[in-house]
Amino acid sequence: MSEEIKNQEATEVANQDELEQIVSLKKGDTVKGTIVKIEDNQAYVSIGYKYDGVIPIRELSSVHLDSASDAVEVGQEVETKVVSIDDEKERLVLSKRAIDSENAWEELQKRFESQETFEVIVADVVKGGIVADVGVRGFIPASMVERHYVEDFSDYKGRTLRVKVKEIDPENNKVILSQKDVLDEEFEANKLKVMSELQEGQVIEGTVQRLTQFGAFVDVGGVDGLVHVSEIAWTHVDKPSDVLSEGEQVKVKVLKVDPEKGKISLSIKAATPGPWDTAAEQFKTGDIVSGEVKRLVNFGAFVEIAPGVEGLVHISQISHKHIGTPHEVLKEGETVQVKILDVNIAEQRISLSIKETEEAPAVQPKSEKPSRGSSVRKEDLNDNPNVSLNNQGLSVTLGERFGDKLSKWK
Repeated sequence: MSEEIKNQEATEVANQDELEQIVSLKKGDTVKGTIVKIEDNQAYVSIGYKYDGVIPIRELSSVHLDSASDAVEVGQEVETKVVSIDDEKERLVLSKRAIDSENAWEELQKRFESQETFEVIVADVVKGGIVADVGVRGFIPASMVERHYVEDFSDYKGRTLRVKVKEIDPENNKVILSQKDVLDEEFEANKLKVMSELQEGQVIEGTVQRLTQFGAFVDVGGVDGLVHVSEIAWTHVDKPSDVLSEGEQVKVKVLKVDPEKGKISLSIKAATPGPWDTAAEQFKTGDIVSGEVKRLVNFGAFVEIAPGVEGLVHISQISHKHIGTPHEVLKEGETVQVKILDVNIAEQRISLSIKETEEAPAVQPKSEKPSRGSSVRKEDLNDNPNVSLNNQGLSVTLGERFGDKLSKWK
């Protein structure tokens, strides 16, 4: 057989194979191929057919894509389903999304049952949450993205999240994912670990996470503990926001750890020296200092001479003159000078005096009074017959004045 005849037969066989391939390829077939070009927002795939197939952008993914290159790249091998064939127009339409969807449901069902944690990439931000491609459209509601409230998800597109399948419904093509469940589990595990390591009385660093009317929540290693408003400072605090700000680093002392209730009680003021710790160095008996009248009571006045340090001015030490109550000469909020009479750090008591800072008034001479038994002259009475001076040797009575008139009634 000549070489020419052999080549002709080989060509006929090749044509026959190609013809058989054309005949065997039909709508609904699953075929594998390689991405050879991405153009006009669609991907061209070589599957060994007489012309390349095309995957429109809508058939690349189950979620919205801005560009075909977001789903595939040149050289990537893909498995697709034949959507339509038009040999006259040499148009072969394929779908990657259809194959991905078929393969996804079984895998998602397994992950739902095992509660496996897996990664997804945020493909789009929509009303009410975000969307990820998990072979099918996976929706993450806004409330299931983070443990905290997020107002704007615009910067989440392209992020990688760790999620669990929260709900699955193949009949309605519905898959709900949750990252919050993953974060909650990790938080609880870390919380138990941190709480087991904390010891009451321990002083540690923390970060102020949140401020409320009743206190501040401080992060101590991924777990929040509460600093009650009364434990923020040695001085009175009306609102935590008056002295603290979110994100601020603070030292706290562990007051109580309750693993069963999952609560940690902390104190900022207990982690710092108290005002009475330095009072012995600041104040000595005999010192004269300024202070603010904080409270008035029946027995005296409490005067703050340093933040958190109050001393008592007994009512007898308020004024040189006699007073019935402190309110007669003092008012709350007033600044006064006081002298330190006594300091008792152990009992946290300081005795003060206001009058000791003031000069005593001069003694007034007593007015002269007639001595007992002395005589009184009649002219001293200025002829006033209505005055009676008992025990003075002189008496002017009604009988003497009206005696002559009264006698007429006898």
